[in-house]
Amino acid sequence: MAGTVSSASVSTAHWRRFKQGTGWIVLALVVVGLLVVGIARDTSPLTPEERIEAVSKRLACPICDGESVFESRNNASESIRVEIRSQVLAGTATDDEVVTFIEQRYGGRVLLVPRATGIDALAWALPVFVFICAFAGLVVAFRRWKRAADTVPSDDDRALVAAAREAHLDDS
Repeated sequence: MAGTVSSASVSTAHWRRFKQGTGWIVLALVVVGLLVVGIARDTSPLTPEERIEAVSKRLACPICDGESVFESRNNASESIRVEIRSQVLAGTATDDEVVTFIEQRYGGRVLLVPRATGIDALAWALPVFVFICAFAGLVVAFRRWKRAADTVPSDDDRALVAAAREAHLDDS
């Protein structure tokens, strides 16, 4: 009977493994669900006024520090808003084309949101990459700590600790 394992300990181990796996599955389903909702949501402006507002929120005031064209009351921002309005009401350019036109006229510093290409893509991808690496590092560290906490000290370990205690008591 020394080599047998009780059915209670086996069922407890299976239940614990099931609970851990279920938690990860639920988390994955929630993340996928939120991504689907975010992707499927229609956020495109419908009216010309909404388009003008959306484009002016994507552009920075060329003179002000940290303000969008939408917020700024500077003359430069006002002229950009007039240009946006004229292009949107003409109906010949998409929002991205209007932004590109303004960027060509005033330079890349007027973009509040960096482009998703080249070096600008790094501004978006690098923080995500760092977050994923940090999360993976924490998972590995927690597993090591758990594994180390779950190990039972061997007889050699106990003898080493006892010898160290005796040596410490002898020194005192």
